[in-house]
Amino acid sequence: MSSRLKTLYQENIVPKLTEQFGYKNVHQVPKVIKVTLNRGLGEASQNAKALESSLVEIATITGQKPVVTRAKKAIAGFKIREGMPVGMMVTLRAEKMYNFLDRLINLSLPRIRDFRGISPKSFDGHGNYSLGIKEQLIFPEIEYDSIDQIRGMDICIVTTATTDAEGRALLKEMGMPFRES
Repeated sequence: MSSRLKTLYQENIVPKLTEQFGYKNVHQVPKVIKVTLNRGLGEASQNAKALESSLVEIATITGQKPVVTRAKKAIAGFKIREGMPVGMMVTLRAEKMYNFLDRLINLSLPRIRDFRGISPKSFDGHGNYSLGIKEQLIFPEIEYDSIDQIRGMDICIVTTATTDAEGRALLKEMGMPFRES
């Protein structure tokens, strides 16, 4: 069973973008390669319980177990020793990626308080989009009573687009709610 967003991409978005940018080949049309979620632990890096609850939250949101990222070297100012957990990340591809993007665009982003759309300026110059989320409660999978602390995360959407205009057109067709700047 193909996800709703993947079907939309293949049937509607590819022909639209081919016409809009004048691609000669269907393989030139930009597509989403992967979505990475990253969460830095900050103060919670010394707290094993906070690390565990954070791992469970990210796994619940994405449907995939996150990888714990560890400090490469000791930094005395941050009270970090080499090898200590400093964050976690998940890389979503294929079906899980499309399902996550569908839930993010249609369920989670509209649940943000005072939401007017996401910034169109967060592209990196090569068609990839980065988005910061301040609290995990916007995801319907997370129950309010089950969290111990409000934590945010970074979401990076990597595309094959070569320019920001192509990347923005792709995400806009997928339903990403960009605000008018």
